Amino acid sequence: IEMATTAGGTMPMMMTAGRTNAAANMIIEDHIKKVLFKGTKKVSDPKKSPLVPRMNHSAFGDFPKDFLPKTNALKKAIKEKKAKEEAAMQETMKPKVTPLKKKQGLGGKAVTLNPKKEVPPAPAPKAGARFKRKIAPSEFRRFYDRGDLPIIIEHLGSGCKLKWTKDVDLTQLDYHHYLPIFFEGLREKQEPYRFLAVQGIFDLLEHGQARVLPVIPQLIIPIKTALNTRDHDIISITLKVLQRLVTCSETIGEALVPYYRQILPIFNLFRDKNHNTGDKIDYS
Repeated sequence: IEMATTAGGTMPMMMTAGRTNAAANMIIEDHIKKVLFKGTKKVSDPKKSPLVPRMNHSAFGDFPKDFLPKTNALKKAIKEKKAKEEAAMQETMKPKVTPLKKKQGLGGKAVTLNPKKEVPPAPAPKAGARFKRKIAPSEFRRFYDRGDLPIIIEHLGSGCKLKWTKDVDLTQLDYHHYLPIFFEGLREKQEPYRFLAVQGIFDLLEHGQARVLPVIPQLIIPIKTALNTRDHDIISITLKVLQRLVTCSETIGEALVPYYRQILPIFNLFRDKNHNTGDKIDYS
């Protein structure tokens, strides 16, 4: 994947050694959504969402409170000053005689023989089973920011791609340590963490084969945590990862059977979520 030109301009994308996969498709889909649904609620910035964990101020962590910009403090002080001035003005304009409130006094009451209208019952509250949940910071973000993962982003003229360090052989990598960390990144919504985690998972599953089977028990909690966010984008990419996980070895499908109780309940909530993807065709 190199460059894509759309109505919104030229889009630099993550590349994966000349082939398109789920990790690169996420970048394409995000840009297409911005073009098709510009100005609507269907396009949301993860950085502004209160459910997504906040990123650090810099590569070295957060700035001390004394060094943060004073703009927010100044705005808050000005707002409080205006509120005090308005409250003082309203206090001076209050009438000396207390006015009567509704249904007080003796005059102006209407009399009718019509029966009193019944108040409609309040609608049942929503259970919120499909509402998005707050996303906890992942271990993948912490390990990547700390420089403990053998991956880097290679910046090219036509885009960026995931590159493993030279001293790493994927066929000899410690899957018990690294594969669960990459699965932790499934619930990431911000770049570059999301792309690196998904692309790293696909690379590890491609070269892991039989070595993935002993790690299955360690992957269940990250998968369950990602699904419990109830976020449609996270559930979608988790499904694609599960499909690739099952096909990388013949015995993995059978090994996942004892963990169906942890994985399937979320899929049961969204089993009828089959709206079309924008082509204006309703599928039954």
